[in-house]
Amino acid sequence: MRKIQLIVLLLISAIYFQGCKKDVVTSASTTSDKILAANINGVEWYPDTVTARITFNSTTKVKTFSVIGTANSKRVIFNINVPNSTNTNSFPLATYKVDGTGKLNMTYYTQQRNDAGVYVFVQTGTVEPGSGLATITAIDTVAKVITGTYSFTSKKVNLNPDGSYQSIEISQILLGTFDKLPYQLGDGNL
Repeated sequence: MRKIQLIVLLLISAIYFQGCKKDVVTSASTTSDKILAANINGVEWYPDTVTARITFNSTTKVKTFSVIGTANSKRVIFNINVPNSTNTNSFPLATYKVDGTGKLNMTYYTQQRNDAGVYVFVQTGTVEPGSGLATITAIDTVAKVITGTYSFTSKKVNLNPDGSYQSIEISQILLGTFDKLPYQLGDGNL
């Protein structure tokens, strides 16, 4: 009788503890071993060509972190500009927003055939103030790698010949990451 009570007690305990498990919540993410990634219009995107550079303009005292990533007929470019900077190989850890001041510029391009039949990258819309941000979370100035996140929405307004609205195209570049992205130091722009 005692063995049956012990088995029933163990069975009830197992059922109770099984019901106490935490719910696991999963979310969409582009976290990977890639140095640059994003989710473009709901599809994971990992560029096969990436360039990153930190430049300093000694005349204007503006330091710029520039990134260009290209793959699958898509190109993402963003530039973070920090005024009143000094010429070092570091970059301020902060969140930068598209706010119309030029501190953060973000653009999205798609490859299209031009009138001559040649494929070229064409800017797809514009990123309006409040529609984009980038965060620098870590920088290793010895290894020259930088880590952070970015996201933005680009809007293109298509007009009819009479100037009335025909349609609006929205491109969402979300969940962007750059993880230990190697950067070069240099003068000028990319």
